[in-house]
Formats: sequence, structure tokens, C-alpha cells
Amino acid sequence: MSTKVTIAGVEFKNPVIAASGTFGFGKEFSEYLDLNKLGGICSKGLTLHRNLGNKGIRIYETASGIMNSIGLQNPGIEYFVKEELPFMKKFDTVTIANLGGHCVDDYIKGAEILDQTTSDMIELNISCPNVKEGGMAFGTDPSKAKEVIRKVRSKTDKPLIVKLSPNVGSIAEFAKIAEDEGADSISLINTINALAVDIKSKKAIFANKTAGLSGPCVKPIALRMVYEASNAVDIPVIGMGGIMNYEDALEFIMAGATAIQVGTANFIDYKSMENIISGIEKYMKEENISSLDEITGII
Repeated sequence: MSTKVTIAGVEFKNPVIAASGTFGFGKEFSEYLDLNKLGGICSKGLTLHRNLGNKGIRIYETASGIMNSIGLQNPGIEYFVKEELPFMKKFDTVTIANLGGHCVDDYIKGAEILDQTTSDMIELNISCPNVKEGGMAFGTDPSKAKEVIRKVRSKTDKPLIVKLSPNVGSIAEFAKIAEDEGADSISLINTINALAVDIKSKKAIFANKTAGLSGPCVKPIALRMVYEASNAVDIPVIGMGGIMNYEDALEFIMAGATAIQVGTANFIDYKSMENIISGIEKYMKEENISSLDEITGII
């Protein structure tokens, strides 16, 4: 029995990856969790320059999930390369740098820097708002998605994962755009755009009005999108969205995901990923499954 999976020539010891944004760079969790057990770690979203993030409330609990409006708070790519990446590379796990940006030039310059690092892969977050053109996310505009993926692809030889926004009409269309523009893999879903209201103050909870919804409440939507995306492309799909236990993870794999990312669950139980890994191993033994390839996309 082997839990190994391969994406764009990169081998993961198991399909469980810490999702961007909920695991930092692994330092805090390393005091409680053996990071060597993980298939991979995806960094906090990185921008070209240090970003302080959004003002006001940033995290808000809702039924079966959380909403967040962090605003890409991060120390900047240069700081990541000097201070955070060396720590991540100490562990026997795949390191993925998540790249964000607020204009095409930011993405291009960021990709050029990350291409020269020891990071194993780049995950391109195209759900960022295009500040220069009114704030619409790159990942919800087909022409802008094509442009940023194509230009980042031209600046790096590293395996490129494109993280898709769920806030679109057809996820299959954007999955195909990513593949056609040179992505080696796609990951989905990012958070779903949502709204929360405080009836006491009669105002929106978040300063930016809307925020990103994640957690168990989004899982059925995420599963559907992973299924649709995996049937639209020939490149590997990394699934995420409300994965809380090994059963959830297996559902995503059976829907077409080669690997999965765990996000919100890390806030609830720091051993979530460790439990998911052991649960998958137990299931494979019980079902006499020698490789995850046997059940990937089986539905």
C-alpha cells in the first residue's frame, strides 16, 4: 500500500497539503505537529511587498464555517525567501509558495523571484482583486485570467498550480483556461464570496462588506466544482473546501482530486491533517486499495 501521489513530477508522500492562509509558514504548528508527516505545505499568500491586510474584523464565525477578510496580510516575498522558506525546507515535505498580486506586474516580478528559490512549486492565486481595474478578481475575468497565467508561466520553470476562484459561472471554463495557458495543475476552491450583517449596528460585519466563506458549509459546492473541473482538464486537480476528516478527503479524491488541501479544520484541531492521513491509510488497508490511483475520479 502506498499513499504517494505525483503532481507535475513532484512526489508527495501522501495527498494531504496544508492550505494557504490557515497554516502560516508552519512555524506555530511545528510545536504541536510533526510537519514531516504532511504531504506538503502551501505558504501564506505572498505579495511583492509587505502587506498589512484589511482593517476591522477579519474572522467571523457562521453556521458550519467561518468568514475571513484578511486582505493578503503577509511579510512580502523577499522576507519569505530569506526568513520563512529556509524553515519550511527543514522538513521532509513539499514546499509550495502561494503567489498573489494586485496587478499583472506584481505577479510577474513575484514569479521571477520565486523561480530562483528552493520552493518546490508555485501556487498562483488568481482570486486577488485587480486594483488597477476596479477590483474585480483576475480569476473571474476570462481574459485577465489568461493574461496573468500566461505571463507567470513564461517567468518560471517551476511546476505551476493555478488556484481557481469559485465565484464564476463555469468552473470548467476557467479550469480549461488554466490548462491551455500552461498550468501544470489546478487547485480549487478558494473561498466563496459572502456577506454577514450585524443587526445591532445595522451594518455589515466586515469593513469591505463581503468576505470569503470557508468550512464544512462549502463542501458540497467544492465537491461539485472539483468534479466538474477534473472532467474538463487532463492535468491533476488539488481539491479543497470544507475538508474536516478523512472521509471528506476521500470524497474529493473520488470526485477527481489527486491531492487535497486542508484549511479551516486547522483552526479547530491542530491534528486534523495528521488524523486525515492516518484515516486514509486505515481505509486503504480495510478496502485492500494499494494506490490512491485506484479510486481517484472513481465516481
